Amino acid sequence: MNVKFLNLHAVRSQIQIGDNCIINPNVLLDGRKGRIIIGNNVDISRDTYIYTAQHDPHSDYHNIKFADVVIKDYVWIASRATILPGVILEKGCVVACGAIVTKSVDAMCIVGGVPASVIGKRRSQLKYKIDYHPPFYT
Repeated sequence: MNVKFLNLHAVRSQIQIGDNCIINPNVLLDGRKGRIIIGNNVDISRDTYIYTAQHDPHSDYHNIKFADVVIKDYVWIASRATILPGVILEKGCVVACGAIVTKSVDAMCIVGGVPASVIGKRRSQLKYKIDYHPPFYT
């Protein structure tokens, strides 16, 4: 579905995706340096970018720094969000449209903005199972 996987390593474990997840079109999963670990029942909306590497702005030589990204069960990442290296999205948290997540997010928190900060608390019991199979999704 037009998802881009960047992976320099031959091992499949560099990008791990759990059960009952939906990853919508135009999502970028950048597992070139760090790992991306996605739990179960995760919804990643269109045009989301998840990075495990970035340039160090404090480096005299424009060096790269990298870290894993962990997305735990029942996380919902809305459209056009960006997740930066080293972020852990705890169970049930929500990332609002257009947010840039630079730091880890606690369970059940709703974050938004640039940089993302807590804007609410999710009240769901998280009893759902994602079962979405669009016939012609582009």
